[in-house]
Amino acid sequence: MVLATTLVFCSPLTGYGQQQSAPGRGEPSATSLAPNATLTSKVDEYLKAAMKARRFAGSVLIARNGQVLVSKGYGMANLEDGAPNTPETKFRLGSVTKQFTSMAVMMLRERGKLSVGDPVCKYVPDCPAAWQAITIRHLLTHTSGIPNYTALPDFRNFGRTPMTAPALVDLFKNLPLDFAPGEKYSYSNSGYIVLGYIIERVSGKSYQDFLRENIFGPLRMVNSGYDGNMVLAHRAAGYAYDPQTNTPVNAAYIDMSVPFAAGALYSTVGDLLLWDQALYTERLISRKSLDEMFTPFKGNYAYGWSVGKEFDRRSISHGGDIYGFASNISRFPDDRVTVIVLTNHEGVAAGAIARDLAAIVFGKPYKIPVEPKIITVESSILDSYVGRYQLQTTVLDITNEGGKLMWTQGGVAESKRQLLATSQTDFLLQGTELLVRFVKDDKGHVTQLIIPSAGNVTAAKIK
Repeated sequence: MVLATTLVFCSPLTGYGQQQSAPGRGEPSATSLAPNATLTSKVDEYLKAAMKARRFAGSVLIARNGQVLVSKGYGMANLEDGAPNTPETKFRLGSVTKQFTSMAVMMLRERGKLSVGDPVCKYVPDCPAAWQAITIRHLLTHTSGIPNYTALPDFRNFGRTPMTAPALVDLFKNLPLDFAPGEKYSYSNSGYIVLGYIIERVSGKSYQDFLRENIFGPLRMVNSGYDGNMVLAHRAAGYAYDPQTNTPVNAAYIDMSVPFAAGALYSTVGDLLLWDQALYTERLISRKSLDEMFTPFKGNYAYGWSVGKEFDRRSISHGGDIYGFASNISRFPDDRVTVIVLTNHEGVAAGAIARDLAAIVFGKPYKIPVEPKIITVESSILDSYVGRYQLQTTVLDITNEGGKLMWTQGGVAESKRQLLATSQTDFLLQGTELLVRFVKDDKGHVTQLIIPSAGNVTAAKIK
């Protein structure tokens, strides 16, 4: 997992995927949906509230059987020019990119260019000994053990510099593995960097050219591509939140060659619907390959997708976070329902919004967003939360600084933010929608923290 406030490109935890289920093909169910007028009204009410309470700005699309039920923009694509977000606005996707990378791998496999069981070292020159047991499948499913390069302490520094695929791989190639290949799931952008590198070596084309010629072109996704230095009409500017002035600011800069095959694509809600609809067909790859791509391995993660259940329905989804942007595409294939949320405001929980919009579609409970009420908590209570917590591949330092509970991730000074109390145990990470909850054992000792808005991911207290 990667948090938008400090690192980039991901995480699938902003989507669904809490319970594993078989991929299946399925026909559209007879589930009744809210009438279009009612649905549109409820969605509009929800998102206008999210604009006030969560600083949401972006575009959303809801469809069934390929037919658009809702497609609308909210807030500004560019605050300086007063340009509004529309369904035609282009947004950076962050880790939603990964599903396109996995598709490219599967297309190359069907053409006999590689196998997902191939050792990575077959394609990586000067491959380290520690990588000998790593396969392409391990990279696709985040089970390789390769450390996540966006969690490196100096990521923000090299993130501003143009990088080639080999140079990116060199950043982490000689680092010790976090665990033995295949042993467990741990989200790693590094694996998808290596996949992009392999795609280029095997196809003889650049990653962006391969996707343009084999995916975007055939599907007529004319508003999608690799976000480089080109001028893009209707491009959204990315914004962050300055907690000192309580105002939006331009998001931190990142050279888009750095996220590469892990997070460098842009698209629109309309183009992503074209993509969604193609996944019900064999236009790109065979049904057998599609079924494999949507079959989870560990951690409910398949090939570039999280697969699970939500509202007692099979769901296939993925979220993305990158400086200034967040995204989520959530598919309910048995109902042929798709929910797409793209936002150009850093820290907005696109996955949580997508879930609530899906709840509206299916007539399930949801809450209209409201601004949280911040309370004061005694410093002695804050002291009990002080310590170091292991959050997957990164470490969180929680400190009490003059009665203010502070969060620092991965030792990166720029990531330090205040945790604002909404109860004695619940805190909001300042400038974001992330809720942090501290958990105590029977003796009253704090043992871990959980992040409900990121799929209840946990971080054990280690010091």
